[in-house]
Amino acid sequence: MTSDYLLPTIFLAVAIVFPLVPLAMAWAWARLFSPPKPGFDKQSSYECGIKSSGPAHVRFQSHYYLYALVFLVFDVETVFLMPFAAAFLKLPATAFLALMIFLLLLVEGLVWAWAKGILAWK
Repeated sequence: MTSDYLLPTIFLAVAIVFPLVPLAMAWAWARLFSPPKPGFDKQSSYECGIKSSGPAHVRFQSHYYLYALVFLVFDVETVFLMPFAAAFLKLPATAFLALMIFLLLLVEGLVWAWAKGILAWK
């Protein structure tokens, strides 16, 4: 009975210890060998040799994210159309019906995005 649970227990122990050992070693190394040196120069943002001006975090408008999300959805969905296009003449009627439903859902999503004004670049 105990031998049945021995191997999964060993795997579980290794799965827990394996990521924790490097983290503990990195923490110990940072505490022992690299003392903190706070200061203005350490905390300031510096990029490509140019001193930064203004806040480091710039707030983007949400419509940029929505536009990118819609692009990503329709871009990935075109990959799912390739198998249908490659075997179009050999498909049964049920596969053709599934393809039409899939395309109907895609067109519905496109019409929704267009109606919401997501595709209008501002």
